[in-house]
Amino acid sequence: MEDEMSLQEGEAIEVIHKLLDGWWVVRKDDITGYFPSMYLQKSGQDAAQAHRQIKSRGAPPRRIQPVPYRLELDQKISSAACGYGFTLLSSKTKDVTKVWGMGLNKDSQLGFHRSHKDKTRGYEYVLEPSPVPLPLDRPQETRVLQVSCGRAHSLILTDCEGVFSMGNNAYGQCGRNVVENEIYSESHKVNRMQDFDGQVVQVVCGQDHSLFLTDKGEVYSCGWGADGQTGLGHYDITSVPTKLGGDLAGVNVVQVATYGDCCLAVSAEGGLFGWGNSEYLQLASVTDSTQVNVPRCLPFSGVGKVKQAACGGTGCAVLNGEGHVFVWGYGILGKGPNLVETAFPEVIPPTLFGLTEFNPGVHVSHIWCGLSHFAALTSKGELFVWGKNIRGCLGIGRLEDQYFPWRVTMPGEPVDVACGVDHMVTLAKSFV
Repeated sequence: MEDEMSLQEGEAIEVIHKLLDGWWVVRKDDITGYFPSMYLQKSGQDAAQAHRQIKSRGAPPRRIQPVPYRLELDQKISSAACGYGFTLLSSKTKDVTKVWGMGLNKDSQLGFHRSHKDKTRGYEYVLEPSPVPLPLDRPQETRVLQVSCGRAHSLILTDCEGVFSMGNNAYGQCGRNVVENEIYSESHKVNRMQDFDGQVVQVVCGQDHSLFLTDKGEVYSCGWGADGQTGLGHYDITSVPTKLGGDLAGVNVVQVATYGDCCLAVSAEGGLFGWGNSEYLQLASVTDSTQVNVPRCLPFSGVGKVKQAACGGTGCAVLNGEGHVFVWGYGILGKGPNLVETAFPEVIPPTLFGLTEFNPGVHVSHIWCGLSHFAALTSKGELFVWGKNIRGCLGIGRLEDQYFPWRVTMPGEPVDVACGVDHMVTLAKSFV
C-alpha cells in the first residue's frame, strides 16, 4: 500500500478507493497500490472511444480546456480563486474540511499534501481538488468566507479566526517575517494574521503582495513593494500588514482589486483610487511616473459613481452604478483591435453585453479580471469574456484572443467568477 503501482497500457485493475488528490487505490491480482486516476479508463473502452468521450464532455486528462467543464464536487463551493497555475475553492460549511486546492504546489501555496508513496514527502502538483488543512481553533464553528491566490501564495479569510496565508513569503506577502533561504516546497507552514484594527472583510492577492480590507473601510498591505504596490510610501518589502494612507486617509473603502502590480480601491461614495505599477498607463491620469507608492484619487469625471473595480497586469476596468463597463491601460481592453492603450477610461458599448430594444434592462452587474483577460456578468445571468485567450482560458471553444466581449456557453447560471493567468473558474447554479 505504500508504493505507486506500475501498470502497462491495457492492463485491467480494480478500483478500491477514489482519493481526492488524484491518486486512486487500485488492486491488480493480489497487489494493492496507488495509481493516478487521470490515466485510467473504464473496462471495455478502447483508447479511441475513451478519447472521444473525454473530448465530448470536456473532461480530463487534457493540457488545454477551451470550453467549460463541470468539476464534480459533493461540496457547495462559495468562493474560488485562481493563481499562477493553481486553484483554491472554499465552502462556508461547518464541516472540518472547508478549503480545497489543485494545481501547482511547488511553494506549498496549497498547503502540505502528503505523498502516498513516501509519507515524509509532499506533492508539488495536486491533480484533483484536495482538502487544505487549516490550524483552526474551532474547526466545526469557524466558516471560511473567501480565498485569494497570487503568483505563489494564498490567502484564506475566515469569519472569526482571522486570515490564513500559505506559500511563498520571499517578500513578506504572507504577512510574516522573511526567512533567508527558506525552503517553501513541501512546507507545513500556515500563518495566521489577526492584528488588524477591525475585522477583515476582503483579501486580495497581487503577484507578490497582499491587500486586506476591514469592516472599518481601511486597507492594509504587505509584500513586494518595488512598484509601489503596497501603497505605503516606499518601494521596500513589508512583512507586517500595514494600514495605507495617502488619499485613502479617512476614506471608507468598500472594495479593493489587484492581480499584477497595480491596485485599485473603490470608496462608499463611488470614488476610485489607485497605486502601484503604471508602466501601462494605469495611473497616467495622475502621474507621468511608472510607479506610484501612495494611493491617489483618480479623477475620472466621465465615469460616474464607481460600483466595482478590476485590475489586471496591464489593463483596468470599472463598473459604474448604471451597469456600464469602462476600461483603460494597455492590451486587449474589449473595444476591438484598434484600442490598444488609453490613459483614461473608455466605455464598452452596452450592446456588446446584450442590451437591445427588446432587452432594454440588460446591464452588467459584476466584473473580474485575471492577468490579461476580463469577465463580466450581466443582469440576465450571462457571462461575457474578452482578452488574451492563453491556453483557451476564456472558455469560448477556440484559442484565438478575443477583442470584444463574447458570451460563454455553460450548463448552468454563473454567479461568481475567478480569473487567473491561463485558466478561469466559474461558480454556477443549475438551471433545474
